[in-house]
Amino acid sequence: MTTKERFRDKYRLELRERDHGPAHVHLVGGEIDVIIYLDSLLSEGTWPKGLRQEVLNWIEQHRTQLMEDWKQWHP
Repeated sequence: MTTKERFRDKYRLELRERDHGPAHVHLVGGEIDVIIYLDSLLSEGTWPKGLRQEVLNWIEQHRTQLMEDWKQWHP
């Protein structure tokens, strides 16, 4: 797994090398594990309070690179 970004010194945005499709990332920390799909930005899981928009904005800005990394590890 690769940590792509950290938020609030508690949560990590991870892209996992050995994971199932479709392309997605995980926001993890504590007991939080939110799955965010890169194509639609839809998510599964319970978000930490007040963090959703910050994370989605970061993903939107870096989506091209995240998709390239996903395709590299999931041919």
